[in-house]
Amino acid sequence: MKKSLLALSGVLCAAALLSVSCKGKEQGANGTANAGADANKNLVVWSFTDELEGMINDENFGYKKAHSDMTVEYSLTPTDQFPNKLDPVLASGNGAPDVFALENAFVRKYIEEGPELLLPLDDVYAEVKDKMADYPMQIGSYNGHVYGMAWQVCPGAVFYRRSLAKQILGTDDPAEVQKYMSDLTKFLELAETIKTKTNNTVKIVSTTGDLFMPYKGARKDPWVVNGKLVIDPAMDQYMEMCKVMHDKEYDGRVGQWSEGWFAGMKDALKDDTGKDVKVFSYFLPTWGLHYVLKTNAEGTAGDWAMCQGPAKYYWGGTWIAAYKGTKNPNAAKEMIKYLVSDDGFCEGYAKKTGDTLGNLHTQAAIKDTFSEPFLGGQNHYVEFCEMAKGIDGKLIQGTDQAIEALWGEAVAAYANGEKSKEDALNEFKAQVSTTLGF
Repeated sequence: MKKSLLALSGVLCAAALLSVSCKGKEQGANGTANAGADANKNLVVWSFTDELEGMINDENFGYKKAHSDMTVEYSLTPTDQFPNKLDPVLASGNGAPDVFALENAFVRKYIEEGPELLLPLDDVYAEVKDKMADYPMQIGSYNGHVYGMAWQVCPGAVFYRRSLAKQILGTDDPAEVQKYMSDLTKFLELAETIKTKTNNTVKIVSTTGDLFMPYKGARKDPWVVNGKLVIDPAMDQYMEMCKVMHDKEYDGRVGQWSEGWFAGMKDALKDDTGKDVKVFSYFLPTWGLHYVLKTNAEGTAGDWAMCQGPAKYYWGGTWIAAYKGTKNPNAAKEMIKYLVSDDGFCEGYAKKTGDTLGNLHTQAAIKDTFSEPFLGGQNHYVEFCEMAKGIDGKLIQGTDQAIEALWGEAVAAYANGEKSKEDALNEFKAQVSTTLGF
């Protein structure tokens, strides 16, 4: 039987959290707090990202500029500590924020507890649904009700080196390069081509970890179906791909987010023998361009381009939700509605930050105006807007983070030759059963 999602926080976080079983105090008959006039003009907002603070306080288009009668008490907590801070106050109802941000890694944990913890946003969504991208709303909904809404989309792409593409493929045109990696089989064929043509001095990726999100995006089933663990064929293929990549030395054999991973972005990666190697491509989402590549690719700026790659996927994102017991339900809903859907706000924020907004009106208004020098002048924004279409958010579950941490260990053990595939899978299944009850 599935264990309480919030009880699983001991798996996801360093400290054990309180079980969330209590409902907000003094809820109305419709399951929300007082549906009439809000008690005061103050909102308490908690977040793990300073993005939300800027969205609230920006002097040109922020929430407070448009809602000058409201005051906001904002609290920032590091991401790894945020659930530990949030869970006890949601459980007790004492000191809970009115509005709070939810990171992609743990958003579904809370959305699936929505009936107990979160203020339904069905009426907000009904007003703006025609302008909201699909997959973030799928992730923010549970059992037919909306409990969280996101201001952004984070589709993933492949960022590749133009100079290496010209050397190996004879072209750096994104449409042409895409043909060489339009599915996962072709991607593996390209890995062999790169190895052969460069005498193994260029790796298609620095780490097989980069491939996890595309394979996850190619799934047909989630990890858990009818209370039972399911290993989708795409996940099995990912496991085999990692083994092949390792055995054939197609990747740089470094860990994602490691020093070596970043080194490959600026032509500073060395192989196991100390020889210099170059990295052909990185799998990254929207924010990966601005906050990963552009800040770590010294000396290679302008030599990059992007294409969809072998599968549609997303990576990351932030949702906004409200506490079910808030004394200011109307104001909480208005803040969320403004930050995710107001056309004036969304256009101003997108132009200021380069973030790919989930507001389709904003996308249409600005997507043709971008030219990214880092990508050799390519319009990344219009590409990201197109890549966001067709992403399936319905397979995301609250237990994903815990299961995928264990899955990563199993894949690494098999790929590195530490365990047979059978042993790695059996241990994975046993750990999931012991830890999560599936």
